[in-house]
Amino acid sequence: MIQIKTPHEIELMRASGLITAGAHAAVRAAIRPGVSTGELDAIAEDHIRSHGAVPNFLGYHGFTGTICASINDEIVHGIPDPDRRLADGDNISIDCGAILQGWHSDAAVTMTVGEPSLEDAALLEITERSMWAGLAKAIAGGRLTDISHAVEQTIRAESHPYGIVDHYGGHGIGTEMHQDPHVLNYGRPGRGPKLVPGLVLAIEPMVTMGDPATVELEDGWTVVTKDGSRAAHFEHSVAITPEGPWVLTAEDGGVAGLAPFGITARA
Repeated sequence: MIQIKTPHEIELMRASGLITAGAHAAVRAAIRPGVSTGELDAIAEDHIRSHGAVPNFLGYHGFTGTICASINDEIVHGIPDPDRRLADGDNISIDCGAILQGWHSDAAVTMTVGEPSLEDAALLEITERSMWAGLAKAIAGGRLTDISHAVEQTIRAESHPYGIVDHYGGHGIGTEMHQDPHVLNYGRPGRGPKLVPGLVLAIEPMVTMGDPATVELEDGWTVVTKDGSRAAHFEHSVAITPEGPWVLTAEDGGVAGLAPFGITARA
């Protein structure tokens, strides 16, 4: 079932979202060559717990980290490891979330350690921009696949043939981290459930430099590109409100990210 939240419940989710945003900021500030993904995990956990919340990834179906730390050809679900250290030029995706008073938030960002190559910079830019294009379609009265189509259309408009990862995608979020509906990152518009105020979704495009085919590693979690090409992953949790999208995991509520799409967001 699709869970519809009251305005008060969305306010609680916003508080959770701000904690997740803060955890991302703390991790981003610590990323440098030589830091381990285990150290980054500890930073995120400390931030979340020190703000009165608990990590929602830790223990989820047996997952052992507060964050997913996915490097280079790893798309999602990379397990943090105290012995795995970042090197200059690595791309790392940090995915994490928090539970505050029973309400979940979830967000992801990909960044480069040091200066990115032109190819990496373009990959990260298009993945993030496609996420914002999808978030801009989180408007009451629309349909779920309006979001999917906006993500796909943004990526397909590029001259480079980026891959859009299949199967993995966004989801509803609320009193559980993963709820209905599943949000694909491609598809025809005007289909699926109607978007109504109170629906909260996590929108998360996963884009590859090459073929989008994936393989799950023997650890049972880490998903990598089959051809070894690099990948990027961005995600925000967004509430559909009568006034428009409210990006709960963005510090500014989505004001800056949605402005290019002509949307005045709530801070």
